[in-house]
Amino acid sequence: MSTVFPSKPGIERKWHVIDANDVVLGKLASRAAQLLMGKHKASWAPFIDTGDHVIVLNASKVKLTGKKDDQKVYRHFTGYPGGLVETGAKKVRASRPTRMIEEAISGMLPKTKLGKQMYRKLKVYAGDKHPHAAQQPAALTIS
Repeated sequence: MSTVFPSKPGIERKWHVIDANDVVLGKLASRAAQLLMGKHKASWAPFIDTGDHVIVLNASKVKLTGKKDDQKVYRHFTGYPGGLVETGAKKVRASRPTRMIEEAISGMLPKTKLGKQMYRKLKVYAGDKHPHAAQQPAALTIS
């Protein structure tokens, strides 16, 4: 008996819409990462991208628990000496709300070429409109 692995033409990709309004960031990120990797499918394999496409709406209304709104810090390095830039979660939410969700989800994906390929299937929008209606995405609720 041999193990059957899915091939590229045999992988069926679905589209999912997640509304981030009053959903905890970590729960949203872990569910979205699971969908992007394809771990919810029986055909999942660690070396093949079998995941689905994920659309996240209302990124500006995602919930942070505890005092994270005041204490959480997002960092990035410019590449220059002394170029570490630190920004608080409140300021990130006001200026670029999609960054919070994108960083949380990308941190849960593999750090390989395969992980980058999975990340490209993620679409995050600050509002409640998206241009992917033609793909007929299925709504997904996170409790």
